[in-house]
Amino acid sequence: MLDRALLEELLAEVRLAPSVHNIQPTRWRLIGSDTLLLLEDVARRLPAADPSGHDVRLSHGAAIEGLSLGLGRRGLRIADVELLTDATASNGLQPVARITIAAGGELDGLADFVAARTSWRGGFRLFDQAGEAALYMFSAMAGDVQLLRGPETIDAIAQLADEAGFHFLCDGAHRAELLGWMRLSRSEPAYQRDGLSAEAMAMPGVVALGTRLVLGPLFPLLRRLGLAATLTSERGKFANGAVALFHRPAGEDPLVTGRAFHRTWLMLTAQGLAACPVSVLADWPASNRQLVERYGVPAGRRLVNVFRLGQPDGTPPGSRARLPVAELII
Repeated sequence: MLDRALLEELLAEVRLAPSVHNIQPTRWRLIGSDTLLLLEDVARRLPAADPSGHDVRLSHGAAIEGLSLGLGRRGLRIADVELLTDATASNGLQPVARITIAAGGELDGLADFVAARTSWRGGFRLFDQAGEAALYMFSAMAGDVQLLRGPETIDAIAQLADEAGFHFLCDGAHRAELLGWMRLSRSEPAYQRDGLSAEAMAMPGVVALGTRLVLGPLFPLLRRLGLAATLTSERGKFANGAVALFHRPAGEDPLVTGRAFHRTWLMLTAQGLAACPVSVLADWPASNRQLVERYGVPAGRRLVNVFRLGQPDGTPPGSRARLPVAELII
């Protein structure tokens, strides 16, 4: 069923799945014609931002869902996902799962929106009638979200997001790791390969340069002067939008969570809505707890991530940084 040519065709789509900081940690090995080994590139871990490996594993789950969508388009399906919990890393690669492929797949309508999904880091315009209808359809489709509206609610969450973001930026190792994955100049060799490009983050050239300075050598001084929090604020980007709290069953394997996360984002895209994960709100225990308590995340569920979403005030970036398909196959 699978050969090298078909695998390359599939991975051209699978690599469009979201990953934390766009690190793209997932690698693939074809075994025979019906088995894929999913491996993690250990060098792409995030020891400061993701010490437990949760977000990297969630990224693998998103890639598995991307694979499922691509297979369905070709009449194939994932028959089994065997978790390799006791596997040992070798040559910088950690086996994560063995995936069995079978015939009998069906086209999933969300597959048509894989190429259009992107992280929108700009602002939003006021919802018009079409936008309101899109929100209604999304809330009806997505069973794992709490959709929040209203200027006061959204602004309160935006302020909390700034607090959470600044909490992490004040950790030198976390800030350095984030800056290391930012691609703030088109002259950087990795600009079109991975990480967070200036274009993807909606940063004009002068803003990108300023960001490099603010998050780099000037941060300690700016913090002492009380300016760092203001200069790193993204509160204004929430205006006119809505917020979706993405939650999943407590104790669920992040591989499964990642599949649902990718599907939820595709549901947003299918309705013509732009979205950006505000992961710090879920990652910081203080903000996570406040959101769960204030906005009624159901018992037995955990807050995994938070989307700010709406109708984009502008045009999404035309390209996305992705590794060549050949580098994803081991």
